[in-house]
Amino acid sequence: MNRRRFLTAAATGTAAALTTGPTAFATTATATRAGTAPHTALLRTWFEATYRSITAMTTDFGLTTDKIDVSGPGNPVLSTQTSPTNIGCGLWSTVAAAGLGVISPSLMHDRLTRTVAAVERLERAHGFWFNWYDAHDGSVLTTWPDSGDTVRPFLSTVDNAWLVTGLRIAADADPRLRPRIAALLDGADWSYFYTPYDPASPSSSPGQLLGGYWPDKPGKGEATGFHYGALNTEPRMASYLGIADGSLPTDHYWHLYRTMLPEWGQEQTPEGEYAVIDGVRVWEGHYTYRDRKFVPTWGGSMFEALMVPLFVPEPEWSPGSWGTTHQRYVRSQIEYGLIEAEYGYWGFSPASIPEGGYSAYGVDEIGMQQDGYYSLGVVTPHASFLALPQAPAEAVANLTALARDLGAYDDRYGFRDSVDVTTGRVSDFTLALDQGMITAALAQHLRPGLLQRPFRTGGFHSRVRPLLGKERFSI
Repeated sequence: MNRRRFLTAAATGTAAALTTGPTAFATTATATRAGTAPHTALLRTWFEATYRSITAMTTDFGLTTDKIDVSGPGNPVLSTQTSPTNIGCGLWSTVAAAGLGVISPSLMHDRLTRTVAAVERLERAHGFWFNWYDAHDGSVLTTWPDSGDTVRPFLSTVDNAWLVTGLRIAADADPRLRPRIAALLDGADWSYFYTPYDPASPSSSPGQLLGGYWPDKPGKGEATGFHYGALNTEPRMASYLGIADGSLPTDHYWHLYRTMLPEWGQEQTPEGEYAVIDGVRVWEGHYTYRDRKFVPTWGGSMFEALMVPLFVPEPEWSPGSWGTTHQRYVRSQIEYGLIEAEYGYWGFSPASIPEGGYSAYGVDEIGMQQDGYYSLGVVTPHASFLALPQAPAEAVANLTALARDLGAYDDRYGFRDSVDVTTGRVSDFTLALDQGMITAALAQHLRPGLLQRPFRTGGFHSRVRPLLGKERFSI
């Protein structure tokens, strides 16, 4: 690859400070906040700009669109489509804005009420929401706006998880909305997506969640041909939600793969050992990258590993396992960008292609998929925000450099979705998913626990926390 370097003093200093051993760094909550204490005003400015993009993406109907084109001098151009994930991002971003004092509690209530009213009007099936709606009127999309291609309405496990996450956060923040949100969530039974474990046929009955259903067939509908098997990926949010509300058995957690089994084809042959936990034989495998042991994701992207702990306090409840692997995963992304690829910048996660379209970016070596996600010179700013808990000073330095050297920051609407550091080409778009991760990460950093309250009590405390406390990754 032709790699044009944009090495800056900040990035070079970061590279010089890197260590490569498995105990590279340990971050406490105090150290995390202290690491960016001089930059609090800057982080708040970034939050305010990012939240402006969320409000710009939100239609009069009340739904946050998938993306906006901010390349022109005038008002941004909104996409037609939205998804359950996009709507969830809009909800928690508004709660975060009120919690940080960017908007008033009354304005938060008005905006949440409008979105909840819109969600109440959306067509559903089996208690869940379809994958694509028209953000301007709430109708289910059956043709794709840009191409006219047919869209077969689909119920996505992971996308529904992010909408339910946003609704739970909204209910926690605004007691007046709790009865309406409770009614919406009443029919969301996660067992709909679940295939119970059968030891006689574990390949077809693995005790895992399906990717989803096309509900236009009789009964439950037509299921995807795959399950979400990897533990360290973003669909685990659906697993946690189902375990917490009792619609999924707790042993579902132990049927997810830390790595695939050693005899299965994957990015590298894992090391580890079997352990029997709650009566389930678990392969506690790990990968090694630059002498660092960790639990891989599926593709090697940042958001697979680090979107969930914005809400569920995995590092706190499982410091030796989840907390450690999150730290090492971030360190691996940093060292790949600065040392392996020599980009001068780091942070790789699915995002807009700078020239147009969408792609899954990552570090192939830290994902299980053999033909995994590659960086291709594209850095995605939201990945650095996700790293704030583990590498706060380095994340701020990286983002500052991306803004200063490559023009990746827009004063109106925050960071653009991606930038090709080999050409300097910046994406024209901001995406609701990626902006939503930024608002959540900044809220967690500036006011720890703000968006985590609904995921620290009830079934999360009584069912999920004990599971994480038993986790013993072989790292």
